[in-house]
Amino acid sequence: MVPFSKYLFSFVMLAFLVCFCDGLYPDKRTNVRIINELGDGIDLNHHCKSKDDDLGIHVLAPHQFFEFSFMPNFWGTTLFFCRFWWGYEDHWFNIYVMSRDRDRCTKQCWWTVYSFGPCLLDGRLQKYTLCENWNDKKLQGSGKGNSTAKIYNDYEHLEAGEKKGK
Repeated sequence: MVPFSKYLFSFVMLAFLVCFCDGLYPDKRTNVRIINELGDGIDLNHHCKSKDDDLGIHVLAPHQFFEFSFMPNFWGTTLFFCRFWWGYEDHWFNIYVMSRDRDRCTKQCWWTVYSFGPCLLDGRLQKYTLCENWNDKKLQGSGKGNSTAKIYNDYEHLEAGEKKGK
């Protein structure tokens, strides 16, 4: 006969694993915000999704934002990607890649979308200075996804007339 304490220990371990894998710890959620900074009078259309969740199509007026939150998965492979379009422009970007973003925006990933690409809020500086390239502008055959994007911490890479991060 198996003692009651072994059953209790097994039950507690199973409950812990279920809670851990299902993301029942609310302080581990990641919040993503997308802000339209294309300029006055330019609406930003976007459609974000992951392998499991389709967040739908949304339209942001200038300076408006869209926000969603999720629990990153246990395996460290969480990925959300978005298509952005306005006027004659059409781009896509991996808005959250756990391997890229887990250390630079653990709970709050706020992106500002400019015509040249999205910029992430640097939590230390409280400015949108971590700018990325659009995924669709990578060199052919140079890798997958956003692995070839560059992060700029200064403004020397901006072209004339482009806005600086806030």
